[in-house]
Amino acid sequence: MTLHTTYNDEIRPKLKEELGVKSVMAVPRITKVVVDMGVGDAADNKEILEQATVALTAVTGQKPQVRGARLAIAGFTIRKGSPVGLRVTLRRQKMWTFLEKLITIVLPRIRDFRGIKTTAFDGRGNYSLGIEEYSIFPEIDATKIAKNRGFGITIVTTAKTNQDARKLLDSIGMPFQKGEK
Repeated sequence: MTLHTTYNDEIRPKLKEELGVKSVMAVPRITKVVVDMGVGDAADNKEILEQATVALTAVTGQKPQVRGARLAIAGFTIRKGSPVGLRVTLRRQKMWTFLEKLITIVLPRIRDFRGIKTTAFDGRGNYSLGIEEYSIFPEIDATKIAKNRGFGITIVTTAKTNQDARKLLDSIGMPFQKGEK
């Protein structure tokens, strides 16, 4: 049973009761997951951008969008429009597949993992976390990585408050740190 069917069949009705909403459509849900990676040194070497694109495509299952610099920064030798980042927006089935892999396989592979922090909510029900090394994903061959990079993951929900979003993410199995509220 996939995470998406579990959410629809079991988690959503339970959250409806817990949150006291009248309609099942008012229950908070995850709308998208945004994965982004900074590649500021790609302005000097185009091969870095290609390697990062291949890695992010393997991890997410979707080709990333190249993000250009909005401003020129002379100290970093970055021109306006030069590639400085990659971004992937996952929705629907790819989003659920990525979340299931993140929760069950990737996060437990982090060395000395004690759970993710509960302080990374933005006040509007969205959650952000950072992965320091993308080599913990099973699709990545660690021997072929020239430079290990990290990336950010933002989980966007329809929850109005951080508490509702926390209940939603708790119910799908996000491993939050124990003892934190």
